[in-house]
Amino acid sequence: MSTSTRLPSPDHAAELRAALLAAGFTADGLLDLLGAPAYAALARSETVPALRATREDGPLALLVRLFLLQRPVPYAALAAEPGVLPLDQALADGWLSREGDEVRATVDVRPYGGPDGEDWFIVSDLGCAVGGAGGINRGGDADTSVVLGVGGASTTLAGITVRTPVGSALDLGTGSGIQALHAAQHATRVTATDVNPRALGFTRLTLALSGAPEAELLTGSLFEPVGDATYDLIVSNPPFVISPGARLTYRDGGMGGDDLCRTLVQQAGDHLNPGGYAQFLANWQHVEGEDWKDRLRSWVPRGCDAWIVQREVQDVTQYAELWLRDAGDHRTDPAVYAEHYEAWLEEFEARKTKAVGFGWITLRRTDAEVPSIVVEEWPHPVEQPLGETVRAHFARQDFLREHDDAALLAGRFRLVEEVVQEQVGAPGAEDPEHVVLRQNRGMRRATKVDTVGAGFAGVCDGSLTAGRILDAIAQLVQEDPVLLRDRTPEAIRLLVEQGFLEPAAAGESVM
Repeated sequence: MSTSTRLPSPDHAAELRAALLAAGFTADGLLDLLGAPAYAALARSETVPALRATREDGPLALLVRLFLLQRPVPYAALAAEPGVLPLDQALADGWLSREGDEVRATVDVRPYGGPDGEDWFIVSDLGCAVGGAGGINRGGDADTSVVLGVGGASTTLAGITVRTPVGSALDLGTGSGIQALHAAQHATRVTATDVNPRALGFTRLTLALSGAPEAELLTGSLFEPVGDATYDLIVSNPPFVISPGARLTYRDGGMGGDDLCRTLVQQAGDHLNPGGYAQFLANWQHVEGEDWKDRLRSWVPRGCDAWIVQREVQDVTQYAELWLRDAGDHRTDPAVYAEHYEAWLEEFEARKTKAVGFGWITLRRTDAEVPSIVVEEWPHPVEQPLGETVRAHFARQDFLREHDDAALLAGRFRLVEEVVQEQVGAPGAEDPEHVVLRQNRGMRRATKVDTVGAGFAGVCDGSLTAGRILDAIAQLVQEDPVLLRDRTPEAIRLLVEQGFLEPAAAGESVM
């Protein structure tokens, strides 16, 4: 893996884009050419199946070998395919280089399908478009300025981001520009920053080759490049790796422990417009003697609601091994690998870190007197994209904050579509041991409810107030209706908060 000092010029990106699209060099085109197994193998950094699928020359096969697999292609083969590329212009602009009779790509170009079927391209350093870094330190000396292409973290953040139209968006730590590209579809003005100037160059190429509007590009760390500016949306896939030192710019933030993620979250509140969202991926330490949830609550800035979801936890040995492999240290001298491994464990021991969590952090600027801060662990499968699920979560927090128990009982609710009821119990039993409500979309939550809760949810169609439904249930189960009204609002509040019920009265819908 290497980086070229000179990046291609975006001046004729429109002509190159038109040629790539005409040849079918798109996400759908790759799937058709390679087949599902070879296409999936690329995400695992395995290129042999794709090479076998492109043995026969043709416009698309040549482009795949050239831009995606980084193999030399005969100049004559490209020249013999009229219109496959503006060949001489691509050479002059630096997208390609010629060595004798062969042509090579100078950058990775990966087709990427947008959420509404857009044909986009992500441009990154050679070797970084398929499967992430895959061991950047293969030659023993890591290139710290390398810019990665699309990885799992990138697509996760893109999927959870709220996509309502906004006036301004900030992509902090833009890398190859995937978040800026998404934001350009629903933001009037996009600003992208990165401490690595090469990353800003790649973002410019990604936007140009994807036919997206230009963004404001600023060099610097955290919020320093934007001064006091505020935004309706802030997104960041930051260098969140907790490591002993700042070896690799794309992943190591250069601050001790999880200080970079903490600082990013704490400073975000000052840069959000009212109602604006800030959404991050982050790693955080599980420190001996501290509750990790309390630790993360302390990060949330004043004036913001927060939803923090821990998706995964690794012990310190697993975590160290993951990122040592990412850097390719496992391919170096065993003594050097052991030295680096020891340094990670010493760092964790010094900070009393017993594990590392990974997840999503979303802030919303509300300036509420009593903020809603939800911190939870959810390692279960979800259905992406989740942007609308995130937006609805905060809308429900607004609703619950504005409605006391009496207002809840006076309100009307609907059971959300795609929620199903499951009865759990021994086979043949007359009554179930318990009832489970399960979501088949979004977060795919499941929650146990008692008989009253199941009956209440089952008849919520927006026609009756919650209080009247409870009165009817009280009569059926022969319970005091006053006592039932007193103890049920908490359960209603939980079902609304988790997205099983939605307000049905005029002006109260959160969907």
